[in-house]
Amino acid sequence: MLTFKIITGIIIFILTFSMIISEKVPPSLSAIIGGGAMIILRIIDEHEALLAISRNLEILLLLMGLMMIVSIMSETGMFQYLSIKVAQKAKGDPVRIMAFLGLGTAICSAFLDNVTTVLLVAPISILLAEQLKIKSLPFLIVEIFSANIGGAATLIGDPPNLIIGSMAGFKFNDFIYNLAPLVIINLAVLIFTMVFIFKDQMEVTRVSKAKIMEMEAERVIKDKSLLIKSMAVFTLVITGFLTHTSTGLGLATISIMGAGMLILISKKSPEDIFNHIEWPTIFFLSGLFVLVDGIENIGVIERIGEHVVNITKGNLNFTAVLTLWFSSLLSPFMGAVPYTISFAKVITEISPNFVGNTNVLWWSLSLGACLGGNMTIVGAAANVVGAGIASKSGNPITFKEFFKYGSLVVLQSTILSTVYILLRY
Repeated sequence: MLTFKIITGIIIFILTFSMIISEKVPPSLSAIIGGGAMIILRIIDEHEALLAISRNLEILLLLMGLMMIVSIMSETGMFQYLSIKVAQKAKGDPVRIMAFLGLGTAICSAFLDNVTTVLLVAPISILLAEQLKIKSLPFLIVEIFSANIGGAATLIGDPPNLIIGSMAGFKFNDFIYNLAPLVIINLAVLIFTMVFIFKDQMEVTRVSKAKIMEMEAERVIKDKSLLIKSMAVFTLVITGFLTHTSTGLGLATISIMGAGMLILISKKSPEDIFNHIEWPTIFFLSGLFVLVDGIENIGVIERIGEHVVNITKGNLNFTAVLTLWFSSLLSPFMGAVPYTISFAKVITEISPNFVGNTNVLWWSLSLGACLGGNMTIVGAAANVVGAGIASKSGNPITFKEFFKYGSLVVLQSTILSTVYILLRY
């Protein structure tokens, strides 16, 4: 029987998610209000709410450190330099440029924030398209899709993986070992598919190609000294992530110390760099942690878990595939981060009911949440950023247009992921 407390908690949860999806209220504010309502109406007490945030403090500090590092790196012009060099390596051929940009974006987003990667690479791809006198849509679409696919390969590549890593206790190398092989396959299929779809829009003149070859990449480097310093620190941070199981250092410690070191040697004002932290994202996640713990506190997560087990009749492979497909279909509309936080609790609840390697459930959730974000223009933050840049440049991407390509990409990604999961686990 549903009690008043359970009904109230469910209503708060649904209303909060409705506000997040509608975007009529900033997502960070929606999450804070929802989490606060859980406390005020006694769904969860204040002490439990603070514990919900403290349990996930490593995620928040890790993100804050990376945001500061990327903020400083972005001032060097390195990403613009790489984009121009990639285009010249492709000899100005738009098909090769599209493929190289996709590959480069995926690699960068695996080790940087995928939103930042799109934010830095997209304007250059628009410039390249203008030089070639073709539409920028193919370049932008491939970059956005590649950012989300590449981000799935590592713990820090996409926020859903940070959440999964924290709740499941996975290490940095666990993601690379389990997901990177499939990400490479998905990326290859994506590029092949997009080349096939857009090849007719890639006809350019020799004059246009020559303009690309004449671009001076070195001119976009704004601060060579800062570039060397930031690359040195970033290399140390990534090395720290890869070896943290041996050193015993936490990811948050490595990230924050790296940011502090880079601020010190770059002689930047700490206050200025702190302003570049995406505080709305930090508060958004904090509010969601409280919101989901409130739902768990009243037994909703447990009941959902029981239904999942009953539907799959305790079959681990069936549950993994169901998790993958549900995640691929729901996360593009609910948002990858809110969905992951919610369903991660369900996996924690149902895992003891299975015999075998239950880690497959976490990998299914990761693949579904990260790759499913490619379906809609609001499915992932990188999509929204890319579409915004396109619109400002006079080359808008409509919701319908994005969905047309995104649904195809997600379908093939989910099929490939299903085969991969069944064969490997």
